[in-house]
Amino acid sequence: MNRNHLKNNAQHISRNSGLYLLSVIVLFIFIGLLTTVQPAYRFSSGLITEWTRDIDGFVFYSLLGMENRSFKEAFPDDRQLPKLSGVLFQVATNLKPNDPRSLLGNEIPGFSIYDRRILIAGEGTDYTNLPIESLPPLEEVLKEREAIMDEETEEPIVEDNQEVLQQTTGGRNVVFIYNTHNRESFLPYLPNDSDPDSAHHPEMNITKVSERLAQSLERKGIGTYVDDTDIGNLLNEKGWQYGKSYDASREIAEEVFASNKDIQFAFDLHRDSQPRDLTTTDIDGEAYARIMFVIGMENADHEKNLELATKLHYLMEEKYPGISRGLLPKEGGGTNGVYNQDLSDNSILIEFGGVENTMEELYRSADALAEVFSEFYWDAEAVQANP
Repeated sequence: MNRNHLKNNAQHISRNSGLYLLSVIVLFIFIGLLTTVQPAYRFSSGLITEWTRDIDGFVFYSLLGMENRSFKEAFPDDRQLPKLSGVLFQVATNLKPNDPRSLLGNEIPGFSIYDRRILIAGEGTDYTNLPIESLPPLEEVLKEREAIMDEETEEPIVEDNQEVLQQTTGGRNVVFIYNTHNRESFLPYLPNDSDPDSAHHPEMNITKVSERLAQSLERKGIGTYVDDTDIGNLLNEKGWQYGKSYDASREIAEEVFASNKDIQFAFDLHRDSQPRDLTTTDIDGEAYARIMFVIGMENADHEKNLELATKLHYLMEEKYPGISRGLLPKEGGGTNGVYNQDLSDNSILIEFGGVENTMEELYRSADALAEVFSEFYWDAEAVQANP
């Protein structure tokens, strides 16, 4: 009996060893094919991401549970592992059996916008009014236009009290502000234009909002560096189209980070192409340009940027209810997906207002963000100083 038992064990071990050896051989062959095949026939990371991004995360969590039983302890009692047939069908067809939007989005023009995600929706924000990132031809961006350069748009900055001004970064620039689409302008100052795609100007543009934000931060004692590179001209010099704006601004950002080790936060300011009714709110009788935080989810380390944006959203809403349109994750086709946010753990793209907002409204929002961010910054500094 013992002899039969030993024999069965030996056969079992032999069979398992054979399967293990076969699996290793198949794995090496598969890896070899992936690494030696011509680049044109390889699976891109983007393709693999597209295949797997909509698969229920519980599937991957369950796979971990097979190796480490402690994961299974956290499984909800009412949660069941999806059927393998459904998962394979979804990967093969990119259709979700329980979500008709996946089919309609491929067949009905414009319906695919409802397949986007919103991590935090501010007041009135839904799938129909998310920020629009227009990509006009570079020639349109660089086109000569008349603009109203009115000094009355300079909204005065409210002076801070002396107690606040005692806090300072001591001459160190810890915030970096730049504008990838630096010529994005505003229709109220372009008398001969009414098309959002034509709202571009070399001077009357989003860079004024960046300058205002920097001034407000400096008055809070926070050293800030604003890059004034004309990305439009830089693209023209390189022979690049407007779609490569983030490649151009990346060179600038990399140089700034390399030359200034004190930089802790990076904000890339843009303006939306949505109309005024979506990008403006009234707070205590004054009009403010609404803002939206955008995070590139294709940045492998996006969690910290996401954490910062989430904190700022809720802090802004606490002091200025309705000013934030929310937090938008961007990934996949038709987007940059990273937005240079891989260069810093505290990097955010911020949409300031829309194409129909005025400078007064934009400046109020810049001051509001500076107020909230400075409180966040100094609170964090106090915690670090007194752990």
